[in-house]
Amino acid sequence: MKAQKIIKTVPLASKISQLKKKGATIVFTNGVYDLIHAGHVTLLEKASRLGDVLVVGINSDASVRRLKGKKRPIATEKDRALVLAALECVDFVATFGEDTPYELILKLKPDVLVKGGDYAPGSIVGADLVKKVVRIPLVKGRSSSNIISKIVRAYGK
Repeated sequence: MKAQKIIKTVPLASKISQLKKKGATIVFTNGVYDLIHAGHVTLLEKASRLGDVLVVGINSDASVRRLKGKKRPIATEKDRALVLAALECVDFVATFGEDTPYELILKLKPDVLVKGGDYAPGSIVGADLVKKVVRIPLVKGRSSSNIISKIVRAYGK
């Protein structure tokens, strides 16, 4: 079941188009999702309540390295996709290789775009492509960077 949620862009765009024709509201969010934590789960659960179908875009491994440095990602894109697909609130997971999800959003045409509250309204990539943008407040102290820092402090470099 989980593997069926992980889908390439072209077939996903077709599925999304069919769902929209049936009246479904499509919600999209994206991120690296390197080390899944309570902040991620909270955002995803809240995002899923904003529509009928939640699509999560994840950066490819190469994209993560460009954005976060050569030590990231910690988990491979396949592993990250599998963990996200296991979440009940996530309907589909798609990987994108660009540094931003703009092309993926353009192809999928979601109705709602969700980002964390740390994103300024004017800086949300793809906001011009959707009907509605929702910023969800972050869960304080929950981030992959914080987890990595705790591990380094506990076990050294």
